Amino acid sequence: MQHERDTMNDKMPSRQKRAEILPYNLPPRGLDRLQSAAYIGISASLFDAMVKDGRMPKPKRINGRTIWDLRAIDRAFDKIPGGSADDAGEWDFEL
Repeated sequence: MQHERDTMNDKMPSRQKRAEILPYNLPPRGLDRLQSAAYIGISASLFDAMVKDGRMPKPKRINGRTIWDLRAIDRAFDKIPGGSADDAGEWDFEL
């Protein structure tokens, strides 16, 4: 009976178990809403606003799941102004 349960668990992994399958240095390609917000260091409500106004990408629908593409989030984040070498000087001062 235990073996059957283990086999069933291997066929249908939970969210937590799916995350444990990947090596630590390989993040999942698809992120849910909370993971997406945490990935760029903001709250879920700000992430929602950024999706709505186009600063962050729209999600993909996979069956019943709503998933954001990690690479699309990276591209959108790169387009947000600030923090580049061109913006140097904000904290520069002479002593």
